[in-house]
Order: sequence, then structure tokens, then C-alpha cells
Amino acid sequence: MRVISTNLSVSQTIFWNGKEEQTGIYKKAVPHPIFVGFNGVNKDCVVDTVHHGGLEKACYIYSYDHYNFWKSKYPNLNFEFGIFGENITVEGLDESKIFIGDTFRLGEALIQISQPRQPCYKLGIRFEDKSIINEFIQAPFPGIYVRVLEEGFVKVGDQSEKIFEEPDSFTVAELYSLIYSKSPDMKMVETALEAKFLAESVKKYLKRKFYTEENN
Repeated sequence: MRVISTNLSVSQTIFWNGKEEQTGIYKKAVPHPIFVGFNGVNKDCVVDTVHHGGLEKACYIYSYDHYNFWKSKYPNLNFEFGIFGENITVEGLDESKIFIGDTFRLGEALIQISQPRQPCYKLGIRFEDKSIINEFIQAPFPGIYVRVLEEGFVKVGDQSEKIFEEPDSFTVAELYSLIYSKSPDMKMVETALEAKFLAESVKKYLKRKFYTEENN
């Protein structure tokens, strides 16, 4: 992976279901390195700290390689770096070839893949079209959330170096498909629940979704 943009946001007002609220999804490219910390990216706005930021979602990374796919679907939208809410835009991220638990040196930071991104309604607001949410779920490239093992600055031009590979885990794409499966292989679900490096929030989601449905 090669960093082509570092992106930060400030709080911005949006309207949802007739109510005013704040969001940090409107990321913009910045002309300087960003500091990737254990609990999040320094000087970046995170309003919803329940679902964003923290140890297992410290930084969101998305690939510019996927931008053209979305540009074809939304030709009238201005595709700026950070449009998906990512702090780091990279080239060369393939979700079908990297595993939950893989660890990379990126700039000064040491990062570990913890989960794919699960889109919420704010992505629909950012794209000015709520249909993006289901389209994003159907597409096999959700981007990655990472936990930070060593804090540090990341800048444009930094190349990732794989430090540790977890081949016995799921790829990011496989895990993403499992999350939204309507008829999952329950053995795969059980394996995911035991995965050492998978974010606990995803494990809770899988338990709530599949085991509750199984008992109904």
C-alpha cells in the first residue's frame, strides 16, 4: 500500500430524520502528515465515539483503486480524497488478499487490521443518496479499520511494509461477506467468533445477528 492522501475533518452539521446533528465524515485532504494514535487520529473529528474511533477503529483506510467504480455510479459527485470518511487514502489495498490480524508498518505507525468498515446512514448523507449504503454492502471492497500497536506519523508517499501475516484468519473480503450473509455457514461464524484479532464489536454483531436469528 502507498499513501496518496492524509485526511482530517472538523465537525459539520447535518440533518437526519428531522433532527440536527454533528458528524466528522466530511474528511478533507491535508498537506501534512497525520498522527495515528492508539485511540484515533490526532486532530480528527470523531463525534460518534460509540461507533468510530477507539482502540479497534483507530484509523480508517480506503483504496483509491476503488474510486473509479464509485465514480461510474455517481458521475455527478465530486470525488475528493476522503469522500468515504477515510483518514488515509492508499493505492494497492486489496481486501481479498489481506487478512484480519495482518500487521503493517505504515510510516512511523505499526497498524493491525481489525475489521472491515460497516457503512451507516452518514455515508448516504455524504453521497447525497441513501442507496450508496446497500451498494457499499454489496461491493467487495469495504476498506479497513485498524488498531494501532505503535503510534506515529503517516504522510503521503509512505509505503506499507508487512510485518506479520495471519493466514489462518479470514480475508477482509471474506469477513465482510460473512457479516452480511443471509444464510451463513455457522462453522465460519464460530471460527470468526474465535478469531484472535477480530474486533470485539464485530464478534458481538455476529452473535446478535446469527444466534438470535437462529433461535427465532
